[in-house]
Amino acid sequence: MKKILMSFALMLACAASMSAQKFVLVDMEYILKNIPAYERANEQLNQVSKKWQAEVEALNSEAQTLYKNYQSEAVFLSEEEKGRREEAIVAKEKEASELKRKYFSAEGELFKKRESLMAPIQDEIYNAVKDICDQKGYSLVLDRASDAGIIYASPKIDISNEVLLKLGYAN
Repeated sequence: MKKILMSFALMLACAASMSAQKFVLVDMEYILKNIPAYERANEQLNQVSKKWQAEVEALNSEAQTLYKNYQSEAVFLSEEEKGRREEAIVAKEKEASELKRKYFSAEGELFKKRESLMAPIQDEIYNAVKDICDQKGYSLVLDRASDAGIIYASPKIDISNEVLLKLGYAN
């Protein structure tokens, strides 16, 4: 019986402390869609990505051409020439693989470019959210756009438009 009473008292204490907190939501997707600099940065990233992907595909295509030529001429080649051709094919495939890693890996050029373009925008949003929270006494901000398991949230606690207004993008 004491355990049940103690558990109940603990739950009441937690509920009381949580009711004193102010929670709000933001929708980062909505905010980002309404910031022109974000759209420009995304377009720039897409263009760079396509350019780099074309470079990688060109090297892969060269490797395939070398391999097809090797296959069609293999019966006429000496062992020494076969070895040189095989090495050339492997080298071209390796070059394509290294270029792909350089551009598209987790520490690659595309990641660095994305960081350099997006970090200032994210910092600006963070500072705007922080300012609003400091002014209005909010304790916790959740992102409605992330899959955080929010099933329902009242639109009254969504401050996305306030954030946009603070950033100078009235909506």
